Amino acid sequence: MRKSAKTAKDIVLLHSSDIHVDDGFTARANEGDGTNPLRDVLRTAASVNADIVLLVGDVFEHNRLADDIISKAAKIMGDAEMHVVALPGNHDPATPSSPWHHQSMAEANKLHILGVTHKRAILFPEFDLEIWGRAHYDYDDMNPLAKPLRRKTRWQVALAHGHYEPVADRRTALRASWLFDDAELDATGADYVALGHWNRPIKVGKGVVPAYYSGSPDLAKTVNIIRLTDGGEVKVKRRKLS
Repeated sequence: MRKSAKTAKDIVLLHSSDIHVDDGFTARANEGDGTNPLRDVLRTAASVNADIVLLVGDVFEHNRLADDIISKAAKIMGDAEMHVVALPGNHDPATPSSPWHHQSMAEANKLHILGVTHKRAILFPEFDLEIWGRAHYDYDDMNPLAKPLRRKTRWQVALAHGHYEPVADRRTALRASWLFDDAELDATGADYVALGHWNRPIKVGKGVVPAYYSGSPDLAKTVNIIRLTDGGEVKVKRRKLS
């Protein structure tokens, strides 16, 4: 792994997913404010001096939310001091009516939305880092890790929202499962694969590539903190929400 003058310090990433901003269940569980878990995640990011926040699918519960809720969530992300990278998931796919296409999102200067503001990848030259992922564009089945991108930076992080199986069984399509497996995780060659769709935090795969589900803030009460060190190490820890 080559060393760059642009990465003279450790890079700190915060990984979360499945926040499910809404005016229903999440709101009732959070004193009537369905944006509270999102705010908690970004507050935690600030407390650890994160450089980038990774929101790996289902930030929103569905694509029929009122304008005021979407605008409030966009302002929370826009007010963050660090970059925020979001991947539309199966609950909030990047359809024309998605919250990710709401006009308020364009006002969040450091918000990067895969499948909307960027097709498949986001380059951060100041960190010699590329972050890539396949957004959900509709409610149909898809392979979240198909056609991994060839590395062109010192660091590379992949995002995927879907269901892990050691060996994906796609012979029966009874429902959309958005499957990926060990072979597809390994094929990314990424330094870290940030996963969403499962509400519990867990490491998956054979360990060739570090791949973790962060779990949802409401149920896990934690986020993953990833430190990409100047010496080339990838350190992953769970941290309680602030």
